[in-house]
Amino acid sequence: MSPKNKSKPEDYLHKGLNRVPRDLHHVYLMGICGTGMASLAGILREQGFSLTGSDQNIYPPMSDFLESLSIPVLEGYSAEHLYPSPDLVIVGNVITRDNPEAVELSHLGLPYLSFPQAIKTFAIRDKRSIVVSGTHGKTTTSSLIAWLLEKAGLDPGFMIGGIPQNFHKNFKEGKGPYFVIEGDEYDTAFFDKGPKFLHYNPWVTILTSIEFDHADIYRDLDHVIDSFNKLIDLIPPDGLLIANGDIPTIRPIIERAKCRVVTYSLSDNGQWRAADITPQGDLTCLKIFNAGEEKSHLCTGLYGNHNLSNLLSAVVLADFLGLPRHVVSEAVKDFQGVVRRQQIIGEKKGILVLDDFAHHPTSVRETVAAVSKKYKGRRLIAVFEPRSNSSRRNVFQTLYASSFDDADVIMIPEPQLMEKIPVSERFSSQSLVKDLINRGLMALYFENTDRLLEGLLKEIQDGDVVLFMSNGVFDYLPRKLLKRLDTI
Repeated sequence: MSPKNKSKPEDYLHKGLNRVPRDLHHVYLMGICGTGMASLAGILREQGFSLTGSDQNIYPPMSDFLESLSIPVLEGYSAEHLYPSPDLVIVGNVITRDNPEAVELSHLGLPYLSFPQAIKTFAIRDKRSIVVSGTHGKTTTSSLIAWLLEKAGLDPGFMIGGIPQNFHKNFKEGKGPYFVIEGDEYDTAFFDKGPKFLHYNPWVTILTSIEFDHADIYRDLDHVIDSFNKLIDLIPPDGLLIANGDIPTIRPIIERAKCRVVTYSLSDNGQWRAADITPQGDLTCLKIFNAGEEKSHLCTGLYGNHNLSNLLSAVVLADFLGLPRHVVSEAVKDFQGVVRRQQIIGEKKGILVLDDFAHHPTSVRETVAAVSKKYKGRRLIAVFEPRSNSSRRNVFQTLYASSFDDADVIMIPEPQLMEKIPVSERFSSQSLVKDLINRGLMALYFENTDRLLEGLLKEIQDGDVVLFMSNGVFDYLPRKLLKRLDTI
């Protein structure tokens, strides 16, 4: 198969390499089963490249997705996987310097790219890049923006860290002029410790929030802010920075931008503002103002201040791009959200089960508060797994204690893979439960997810809302709970 829109070798030449293929055909992806890497594989497949890849952990849904694209996936990592040699290797963030494939890659001298470099080369290319950045809200905001552009007939390209339910997939090559991408501040690869978003050629950047996170790679909040400063410096003079005026850490740094800056807020801290927020059945309705002038009245299935703030940033972008107001109104109303963002998994025997990706203390707090308000009058059981690299460290130990105030019952298991965290830095679920109890909350600790599930089955009552929060699959507990409800 002959690739479409074939890139020139110099487009993907990584510094330090001294030879590149004349005819790029076969691309090999290390760590192909990661959400982003699998999505990139989908785009490369649409462009006609021959693909293979490898990963240590091969399981649904990514394994099923790659199989549907007829992409062979080799289990585990081995130097032998690079024979016969591919024309280009894309190295996922999960790959370490001493990975046997990375070592062999160095020996062979094959051309290689990091995941973000490959996105820039093969997906963004000559499109205008809309980068959604910030500690929180990237996935929902990116998904909504992609849907706004789609409804406007602009056929956007996008790559998103979750699955927008309006698209049923998290990537699209797109033929239109815009590419929407989550601007992740996590590091790029073992050979490039800078943040991923520095590779995305931002034309418009949305900055939702800045907090300390990723304690495994950032020293402190100032270190995080420095990365966002570098992102802002990349926006060209004809671009736009859309910044959340409600976030104190954002306000001082936007002055460095060479481009136009527009702020948004749920209070009075932005040029654009949302007000008169009221629930109407299953929808939330709100008025949008710019410089005191009412611009629109919108209704959405999204709820919670964090989501309405995300929506407001997307409306600001829509105005900048000149999207028709009726299109924006329709798109906002029929936006179905994102898988694992306050997602309803099911309801059985009067018990509603929700699944959410929240893991940072702020995300947990905002999600718990939003769900509690949405389902007012129903008892809320918050089930939280400390799983992320930061969550399993004690850097957030104290902050988590104030993240569950709106829950009626809190259940927390022992974190997994704690042996990978230095003893002096380890988070303690038992200590958190004690702190929550001292705040007058009902909190329960469990040694593992099996015992947690049994404890949950004993605790739940008709009318309860059970909210699972984890940045992983959480041992598939939401669906296990629904299945077990059939037996009681």
